[in-house]
Amino acid sequence: MISTFSKWSRYLFIVAAFILYPLTELYAAPVLMISIDGLKPEAVTHVSEHGLRIPTLRRFLTEGTYADGVVAVLPTVTYPDHTTLITGVWPAEHGIVNNTVFDPKRTMDGAWYWYAGEIRVPTLWDAAHQKGIGTASVSWPVSVNATSVDTLIPEYWRTENDSVDPEDANPQDIDLMAALSRPDGMLFAMQKRLGPYMMGNDTTVEGDRVRTRYSLDILQHQKPGFMTIHLSSLDESEHVSGPFSDDANRTLEAVDGMVAQLIDAALKNDPNTIVVIVSDHGFVSVHHALNIAIPFLKARLIETKTAANGKVTITSWKAEPWATGGMAAIMLHNPLDAKTREDVRALLTRLAADPANGVAKILDRAEIKQTGGFPDAEFVLALKPGFTFGSAFSGALVSDQPPVKGTHGYLPSYPEMRASFFAMGKGIAQGRDLGVIDMRQIAPTVASILGVSLPTAKEPGLNLAR
Repeated sequence: MISTFSKWSRYLFIVAAFILYPLTELYAAPVLMISIDGLKPEAVTHVSEHGLRIPTLRRFLTEGTYADGVVAVLPTVTYPDHTTLITGVWPAEHGIVNNTVFDPKRTMDGAWYWYAGEIRVPTLWDAAHQKGIGTASVSWPVSVNATSVDTLIPEYWRTENDSVDPEDANPQDIDLMAALSRPDGMLFAMQKRLGPYMMGNDTTVEGDRVRTRYSLDILQHQKPGFMTIHLSSLDESEHVSGPFSDDANRTLEAVDGMVAQLIDAALKNDPNTIVVIVSDHGFVSVHHALNIAIPFLKARLIETKTAANGKVTITSWKAEPWATGGMAAIMLHNPLDAKTREDVRALLTRLAADPANGVAKILDRAEIKQTGGFPDAEFVLALKPGFTFGSAFSGALVSDQPPVKGTHGYLPSYPEMRASFFAMGKGIAQGRDLGVIDMRQIAPTVASILGVSLPTAKEPGLNLAR
């Protein structure tokens, strides 16, 4: 009886192995993962409504698999979303909870979450590197000193390129970028072939052309098995001119041509390469700004002083908004200060009571925890689409002259905040519409294609196979 059972066990094991073997082979391919910052899915899925000429991205609808939308994380901004794209977990788990670090006294000169060491869970770079897959990345958020990336040009800046006259730029910034890139000496060697790299972060179309030129060179010479690339000019155009403006549409058309070049280079390396196009968030047009610091000043929750040159500095604080686009985390200096907590609750309730202020919702700690964002915030003040936060310390509470014409950072539940997902390549289903997906599903899906494990990502992968 035991002998018969053993024979059947061995037989079933062998059959199972033969059945599973083709799936393993299907999902063990190189991956080129390109992020088009701010790409709304309807720009591709409903292209005719916007008069766009983007033939490369349109290919994914018939030759690949795509989502109608991707529900992003809270907050729906670039750095938390991009980190979820490569980890498969919420910001409260991976640690990148906003674009900028919390700086209540404004002493850090606008520092962002630039450093990969702050990511608390394994990334796709880690998983691929541990499997012996060559990795590369150009301008991906939160990638400075990403030790699992073999060929790295991180996203980092001391000043935004478009805020400084090129003649006034610090020439040492190129040395700084070279020092942050790897392998040592690589960036200087590439510049001899390709011309200068960006000194900092250039969010124009020309900046994306530079990123593309350097990415093509890496694909040609290093032939990575997993590469991430971040193209950011569409996001900048949407902020400056609004989503689906003429400027934003021209920018996306230019980016479409860059994506075509990158796909061609990746497939030239290996025809089995799977190309994944993602974005981090959607966009909405903006018409009003809520200057949230003003009521906090009036309530003496923030204390300031004004220098002779008119610059306002914060000298002390009990509670302060940490704004990002369409929402603000409300941070308490002392989380155990019950009186300040109730004072803030009352202030926010008064703001929400007036529809002119554009408040959509106030989230408390329990609700914030359910969203996976801002683990240390006492409250989150979420605005309605069309409103953003202003930075004024005086004047009108609500301004009809917002600092941007388009933005994001709203609650992930708004359809306007949905990001994009497209995949194409050998073995990927053609013309498959996945509907609306969770952003946390993307990293485990890419891990499956690469044939690697990402155990901290708990959401199920997507069904892309033919």
